[in-house]
Amino acid sequence: MDVNGTVAEGFEPVREAFAANFALLGERGAAVAVYQDGHKVVDLWAGTKDVDGTAGGAPWQHGTAQIVRSATKGVVAAALLLLHQRGELDLDAPVGAYWPEYKAAGKEHTLVRHLLAHRAGVPVLDRPLTPAEAADPDLGAAAVAAQAPVWEPGTDHGYHAQTYSWLTGELIRRITGRPVGEWLAEEIAGPVGADLWLGLPESEHARVGRVGPVEPPEAAGGLRTRPKRAVAEAYADPESLTRRAFAAITPLPDENDPAYRAAALPASNGIATADGLARFYASLIGEVDGGARLFTPQTRELARAEQSAGPDRVLVVGTRFGLGYMLHGAASPLLSPGSFGHPGRGGALAFADPETGIAFGYVTNGFRKSVTADPRAQALVRAVRTALA
Repeated sequence: MDVNGTVAEGFEPVREAFAANFALLGERGAAVAVYQDGHKVVDLWAGTKDVDGTAGGAPWQHGTAQIVRSATKGVVAAALLLLHQRGELDLDAPVGAYWPEYKAAGKEHTLVRHLLAHRAGVPVLDRPLTPAEAADPDLGAAAVAAQAPVWEPGTDHGYHAQTYSWLTGELIRRITGRPVGEWLAEEIAGPVGADLWLGLPESEHARVGRVGPVEPPEAAGGLRTRPKRAVAEAYADPESLTRRAFAAITPLPDENDPAYRAAALPASNGIATADGLARFYASLIGEVDGGARLFTPQTRELARAEQSAGPDRVLVVGTRFGLGYMLHGAASPLLSPGSFGHPGRGGALAFADPETGIAFGYVTNGFRKSVTADPRAQALVRAVRTALA
């Protein structure tokens, strides 16, 4: 496999790990980018643009982008924290202060910070939405506003896999008067110079590859890990919070459908390049070459201040969350204890590590069954750690 791109001196282990992902772990097409102190030190890509591409398929190019699933959540969290930084949003105010309809069904004491920290108690919908309904922000907002919580808001945490879309998107729309995708483009992606979109414009369709499921190769010995029994049972039980949370959109959307990609679902359908994600996270922790700095030091610390930790009622493993960001831990290993970011189920990963000045972005067109710790992404993180040693 020909690996394209560059690495700065000392970051050669990342190139080696990236090549090994193709040789040993069944990677089809992917890219990884790393910034250190706002300067790009890794920019690599290889494989085919489409997951089902053959050797004769279109190659992955420098600007190829992919859907990044839940890695989108970290970008949208920045929007709410920026509104707080600008004095337009109080994290300790009731959600209903900005969105009166949300006070229904026992949710009147839900705070804004509860939404960001997956403590709102509404990870499921009693009536799931179809993909077409989910793409309608009015219908999605009405559904979560009417939903009764499955635990008292603020008292516990569980991953809001799909409902995070309408919880955050509607709050941003109520405060700014603008659709969430438009706000992100004008206030985050544009100023930072990051190739990322929530609601893919038609002008960018040609650069986005097809995604799909992939299985690890048989030769990847030791990497076909079995989930813990409790986790496996939760995913198998249609009545569990786990299954119901991921099934809040039913049937599963076709992620290659242009209509789905044009929708703005902050939990799941952002599209980005690896460089776009890494550049975005670089802007959260410092200056970045040719782009704006987004977070003040105070907001950066808010983002990674632990809000939730311990057994996750949806993911059925121990998770840690700051305000909209997963924090380093066994379920989602990042670079170091101070890292904050977000994976995308089965593939993508992006995060920042303020102590080392590292910002990391990885995107792939092949999704595996992992939820928070894809082995290909983890191999790259370990390589970054080696490069810094």
